[in-house]
Amino acid sequence: MRPRQKQLIYAGLTAILILIWIFYSADDLQTTAVLAGTVRAATLLALGAMCGMIGERSGVVNIGIEGQFLLSAFAAFTIASMTGSLFMGTLAGVGMGLIMGWLLAAMAVGLKVDQIIAGTVLNISALGLTSFFYDRSRSLGIGKYTNIDLGPLAELPLVGTVLFSRPPLTYLTMVLLVVVHIALFRSVWGMRTRAIGEHPGAADTVGIDVLKLRYFNVTIAGGLAGFGGSYLALEAVGTFSRAMSGGRGFLALAVMIFGRRTPFGAYAAALFFGFTTALQNQFQLNNTFDIPPQFVGMLPFVVTIVVVALSGLFGSMRDPAALGQSYEKG
Repeated sequence: MRPRQKQLIYAGLTAILILIWIFYSADDLQTTAVLAGTVRAATLLALGAMCGMIGERSGVVNIGIEGQFLLSAFAAFTIASMTGSLFMGTLAGVGMGLIMGWLLAAMAVGLKVDQIIAGTVLNISALGLTSFFYDRSRSLGIGKYTNIDLGPLAELPLVGTVLFSRPPLTYLTMVLLVVVHIALFRSVWGMRTRAIGEHPGAADTVGIDVLKLRYFNVTIAGGLAGFGGSYLALEAVGTFSRAMSGGRGFLALAVMIFGRRTPFGAYAAALFFGFTTALQNQFQLNNTFDIPPQFVGMLPFVVTIVVVALSGLFGSMRDPAALGQSYEKG
C-alpha cells in the first residue's frame, strides 16, 4: 500500500470518528468544542512531527522533542510575562528551540553521542531546569492569542468556528506544513536532506557536506519544536506549569511515524490523535463515565499503542537507511 493511500486511510478514520461524534452528540456546542479541541491538539503534534521528520530524513533520531516543547514553552511564557508581548514570547520560544536543536546536533552529530541518549539528556535537562526555575506566582497567565476570523467563512455553521476562526499560530502552522512539504520534496535542500539520510557516503562523494547539513537541519528542526512550545504556552493554554508538555513530544513521534515522515501525512495522523485527546478532555469535563479521571486520561496513549501495534497490517514502515548512524567523513 502506497503512503498516499495510507494517509487517506488515516484521514478517513478521523473523519469517521468525527462524524460518529457529530451524529450522536445532542449538543452543538459540545460538538464544536470537540472539533476545535481536535484542531488545537493536532497543531502541536504536527509541529513536533515536522521537527522529528526533518531530523530523521537527515539520519538523526530526535526523541528530545518533549524536552524541546517544555523548555521552549517556559522561555516563551517567561519572556512574554517580562515584556508583556506575546510576539516577543513567541520569538523567545523559537529561539530556545533553535538552541536545543543546536545542542542535540552538537551531541549527536558533532560528538557522535548515541542519538537516543542525546535526546534523553534534553528531556531530563528540560524537566529539571523548568522545575528549578518555575515560579508559581508568575504562572497565573498573561492572556493568550485570540481568534482571527477569516471573513464570511467564520460564519459557516460548525466548521466556521473550527477552521476559520482560529488564533494566528494555528494558521501559521498550516503555512509551515505546506512550506516543509515543498522544501522536503520539491527543492534542492530537500533532495540533499533525503540523500544524507539514506546514503551519506554517496552524498559526500558528490560534494554534499553531510555533517554541516545535519547540523543545520537538526537545528532548524528544533526551531519548529520551539514554535510548538510557544504555541502550547501562549495560544493553547495561556500559562505555564510543570511538565505541561505532558508526553506530547512522544505522541508527536508516533504521529510522524504514522504519517510516513511526510508533513501532510503527519497532519492527518495528528488529527486522528488530536480527536482522541479532545474526546478524552470532553469525557473528563462531562464526567461521561463513572471511572477515575486518570483512566480516561490514558485514552490518547492507549490509542497510540494500539495504532502502532496494528500499523503492521498496512505494511512495513521503512526507515531512512542511515537513520541513527553517525557519519565519519572519509
